[in-house]
Amino acid sequence: MHPWKTDALITAAMLTLGVAGTYGRVSSSGLMERPLDPLGLTLIVVSCLVLAWRRGAPVPVGVVAVGCAVAYYGARYPGIFAAGPALIAIYTAATLGRRRLAIGLAAALATGIAIPVALADTDPEPGGLGLLSGWLVATVVLGEVIKNRRAYLEEVEQRAIQAEITREEAALRRAGEERLWIARELHDTLTHSISVINVQTAVALQTLEPDPALARRALLAVKESGKEAMHELRATLGVLRHADPDGSEVGLAGLSRLVDRAEAAGLPVRTLTVGTRGEVPAEVDRAAYRIVQEAFTNVLRHAGAASITVTIEYAAEMIRLSVEDDGETTTGTAESGMGLIGMRERAVALGGSLTAGPRSGGGFAVRAELPTVTAP
Repeated sequence: MHPWKTDALITAAMLTLGVAGTYGRVSSSGLMERPLDPLGLTLIVVSCLVLAWRRGAPVPVGVVAVGCAVAYYGARYPGIFAAGPALIAIYTAATLGRRRLAIGLAAALATGIAIPVALADTDPEPGGLGLLSGWLVATVVLGEVIKNRRAYLEEVEQRAIQAEITREEAALRRAGEERLWIARELHDTLTHSISVINVQTAVALQTLEPDPALARRALLAVKESGKEAMHELRATLGVLRHADPDGSEVGLAGLSRLVDRAEAAGLPVRTLTVGTRGEVPAEVDRAAYRIVQEAFTNVLRHAGAASITVTIEYAAEMIRLSVEDDGETTTGTAESGMGLIGMRERAVALGGSLTAGPRSGGGFAVRAELPTVTAP
């Protein structure tokens, strides 16, 4: 229900109860009482009507309601219902977090009523206004409890909203990372295979007449590279099981396949391993494989006739990779191309680093450091 409707219902209920209860002599203040006259009725009506603005203007509403109640009982009008609007105003101030206002209004009401009680010729009867102090304490405490409860529920709701936003952001981030992962996989697998196909096709065209046997071997290599590219594309698009088409995990254990392809394309490859392989996380092993694969692809595409030296060093909490060739260096190779960007992104994503550039003695070098232990 809308708050203003609630306030209107409370105002109507208090007005009905105050007027009907007082005229019906349902209760007694415990003091010597005078009959209710138009002034007393006006005090009840005004104190009830101002409750319609209790949320928006708690200070003036509280002052008016308490003032009417003090004036009502100071004039010795009958009943206890005239104190109801003041109690509601005090409760509202407490629920709105206006603790000082609530306590001040309660003290003012208690003091204002205690004076006529103290000045009465006779002791007040049990009940009636004698219980007012207890009602005032209960009203302030109840208001504080409701305020804290509302604050708690609001905080829980905000946390739920924030958690939902966080989940959506995480889902979007995962989707973006997955798209980037797919792009890298497609680039690394397809460009490598296409480069091999391109080299072998050129060999086949050049040797078709003078050396049909060599041309045949080159065409068979083209067929094998195309078949493997198709398998890797299907594996990548078939939501990325992180495995090669033949079912083996992509990692440095499959380095021999890259070496065989490079040598079949006419690139001599020398492999050096330093240290003993320890526990290597799958994502690090995969990134290392892809970096070597892309480095081979760049040699095939840009270096011309060259030999390759691959060095894998298993250091403490680190894998160091080096792929060097002695071929021609194409201007701008180190600064442009999605392959180098993808290699660098793979290394940085794991907390490592990658550098690529021409060697001082000729050729090109790709060097990467990949941590094998997650940073704390």
